[in-house]
Amino acid sequence: MSKEIKPENTSRFTAYKLWMKAPNPMVTFIKTLNVTNLVKITKRKHFKFNMLMDYCIGKAAENIKEFYILPVGDKLIQYDTLAVNTIVKNKNSDINSCDIPFSSDINEFNRDYLKYTFECAENCKDIDLSSERMVIGTSAITNTELDGAVGIYSGIFNNPFIIWGRYRKKFFKYYLPVSFQFHHTQMDGIHAGQFLENLQNEINKL
Repeated sequence: MSKEIKPENTSRFTAYKLWMKAPNPMVTFIKTLNVTNLVKITKRKHFKFNMLMDYCIGKAAENIKEFYILPVGDKLIQYDTLAVNTIVKNKNSDINSCDIPFSSDINEFNRDYLKYTFECAENCKDIDLSSERMVIGTSAITNTELDGAVGIYSGIFNNPFIIWGRYRKKFFKYYLPVSFQFHHTQMDGIHAGQFLENLQNEINKL
């Protein structure tokens, strides 16, 4: 569920005044994650790596209140729940956008991930939950290794967005650089930093 809220009644009012009219209000953080545990789980339990990443992203964000307030146009919209978006290659070898409702139960999230991505690929249609959930965008460019990605602000979608490429092996561990882009009205660097710390912690303890 979503509703419009008055900026002056939120902790983001100062940021709203500073950043809503900025030519480019987006900030990008780049961090290298140790994803050794996720790689082990994919081999042991046959979960998809990208599903595990999406799940950990949702877990890392769910207790940070700033993730539930999003600038949309010139308004602030508050949400009760989260979704994690993934890009799906459809049966025509094109791509579609697929929003997956976040659940802290990994088995439930995995079922939804497999169901929604299959439907998206078969129907060649986007699945959009943005009217009811705050969507965290992701894009996995797995045909190459990436050190980071910047400058993807569209001026239309202000959602936080995470990009990664192919993970890399060093000795007996696996590492994955990720780029996290966020709208400065939604959160400050301290919140983004906490999210990235949470993300590494969720990966480690999964």
